[in-house]
Amino acid sequence: MRILITGSNGLLGQKLITALRNDPEVELIATSRGLDRTPEPLLDRYRTLDITSQADVATVFDATRPEVVLHTAAMTNVDACELDPVACRLQNVGATGHLVRAAERHKSHFVLLSTDFIFDGKAGPYREEDRPHPVSAYGQSKLDAEAMVIGSGLTKWCIVRTIIVYGVAPGLSRSNVVLWAKAALEKGEPINVVDDQWRMPTLAEDLADGCVRIAKQGATGIYNLSGPDGMSILELVQRVARFFDLDPSLIRPITSASLSQPAKRPPRTGFVLDKARRNLGYAPLPLESGLAVVRSQLV
Repeated sequence: MRILITGSNGLLGQKLITALRNDPEVELIATSRGLDRTPEPLLDRYRTLDITSQADVATVFDATRPEVVLHTAAMTNVDACELDPVACRLQNVGATGHLVRAAERHKSHFVLLSTDFIFDGKAGPYREEDRPHPVSAYGQSKLDAEAMVIGSGLTKWCIVRTIIVYGVAPGLSRSNVVLWAKAALEKGEPINVVDDQWRMPTLAEDLADGCVRIAKQGATGIYNLSGPDGMSILELVQRVARFFDLDPSLIRPITSASLSQPAKRPPRTGFVLDKARRNLGYAPLPLESGLAVVRSQLV
C-alpha cells in the first residue's frame, strides 16, 4: 500500500512515519516543506512538497501514484489564521483542493485531518453528524476543506476530526500545551491558563494509530479521533503539573475574554468516540497514560 503523508515534519506527521516506516505492508512517501526533519532520514522516501502549488502537487502525485493520502499539513495557529485569512485559506482550502484533484486522478483514498474548531462549542461533546458552526477563520477554513472533500469526485474519502494534539517530536515549529506548561512550570514561572474552555486532549500516537487504521481498513466517512478524557484547559495544565511533580500554585486561572486574542475559541467541544471505537478498534489512552508516553520520550 503506497501511503503519501503531507506535513510529515509536523507532530502527527512524525508519529505516522514512526508507525509506518518499517511496516512491510506499506510503501511510504513522506512530504513536507523544506528538508526532512525526522531523526533517521527517510532518504528517497522523502520529497519536498509545496502543497499550495498545483504544479508541485501534480508532479509528486504523478511520480509516486499514492493509493492513500494522509493530509495532515495545515496552518493551525488560530490567531495567525484570524490575522491573515488569505494565507489561512491558501494553505487550508486552496492546497486541499490541489491535493483532492490529484487524488481524484490517481483514485487515491483521501484522508483529511480536521478539527473540533468547526463547531461553536455550545453543545459539545459532538458526534460526527452534528451540525458545524465555526466561530473563527481557522474553523471556517477547515470546514470549507471538509466540504471540498465531501463534494469532490473522490471515490474514497475520510475526514478525521481531532482536538488539542500533544506529544514529543524533534524540530517542531510549534509547541503544544503539555510541553509548554511543563517547560514553564519547570522554570518556576507563573502561567495564566484559561478556565472556561473544555476539551479532550489527544496523544499524537493515538491519533496516528487511528489514521493508520483508517488507511489499512479503507474506512470512509467522518470520524472523531481524540483522547477519551474531557477537561478544562486549566484542569489539563493542573494534571500536567501533578504528573510531572511541578508546583500547581504557579497556575493562575483566567478567562478567555481577558486574553483579547484575535480569534474566538469555542467554549466546550469534545467528541463522542463511539463510532471510531466500534468501527476502527480505536482505543486512545487516558491522559495520565499519555503523559507517561511523553515522559518516556523526554528522558
